[in-house]
Amino acid sequence: MIAPVRPAEPGRRPTRRSREEDVARVPSHPTPGRSLVTRRALADIVRAATLGSYGVTGFAVSPIERLAAVLGMGQPGLHLDLATGRLAIELHLTVAYGLPVAEVARQVDSAVRYAVRRSVGREVDGIAIHVGALRYQPGPLPPAEPVATPRARADEAVRPDDDLHAPEPEPVRAGRHVT
Repeated sequence: MIAPVRPAEPGRRPTRRSREEDVARVPSHPTPGRSLVTRRALADIVRAATLGSYGVTGFAVSPIERLAAVLGMGQPGLHLDLATGRLAIELHLTVAYGLPVAEVARQVDSAVRYAVRRSVGREVDGIAIHVGALRYQPGPLPPAEPVATPRARADEAVRPDDDLHAPEPEPVRAGRHVT
């Protein structure tokens, strides 16, 4: 309910109630009732939680699922079972190469359960996670020039006092020192 505006006194503009009064009117306990969450909204929540998990590079999809996604007929790599009041989720993922697959799957399970519980207020009855592929993403190439070792860098370090007392370098010609 929006707080009503007080009637204006002659010569004054109407004012709203203070913010503290408005906040005090908001109920702090849940009101019993019913809410409706669509399958697509639930799929978006699960998809965001899954793709936000460390180590997940995407969903493993078949060409037919990819075509269905382009046509807007499905969520590839993500299957929801809402029959008989149950909430079961099946995920087909690709995981980054070199990471422990069991740890990534455990983290995805935790993230999806938390996201659904937090946004919908309902517990997930079951999650099945299938890893369909490992994705190898090579890093950048190493630099072309050799990298100096820490010891060489320490030898090259110049202190301010050294500049004052350093001898002049001797010129070198044809392999001989000229004096």
